[in-house]
Amino acid sequence: MDQIKIGKFIASCRKDQGLTQAALAEKLGISDRAVSKWETGVSQS
Repeated sequence: MDQIKIGKFIASCRKDQGLTQAALAEKLGISDRAVSKWETGVSQS
């Protein structure tokens, strides 16, 4: 899977919902740094 493409998709969906990275992280019960890593394609699965 292309992590950059997935990250852009996550960011786009988040922005469409009017959420900040921190707000999305709170809804998911994770840190905002994790969301940032997903969106930039830095996370390793």
